[in-house]
Amino acid sequence: MREKSHDHKRCILIFKRLSEYMDGELDEITYEEMRIHIKECVKCKVCLETLKRTVDLCRNMKMQRVPQKLSKRLKLMGYDPSNP
Repeated sequence: MREKSHDHKRCILIFKRLSEYMDGELDEITYEEMRIHIKECVKCKVCLETLKRTVDLCRNMKMQRVPQKLSKRLKLMGYDPSNP
């Protein structure tokens, strides 16, 4: 069932700026508009929470060297994992 006032286009705009929202890179007016929308829109709230969890997982990952065999295969494909 669709929400009566749900604006899918607005959600797409919100989604595109979620990283800026989380990082505090928005002006006060834009931030407040997004905060209100996210508070009222379950779909956008879920997207924000998922992004937060993803960022946390990435921050807490151990850095590991790329296995030599994989590194060679990547270089053959034109990508140098030692120089991202």
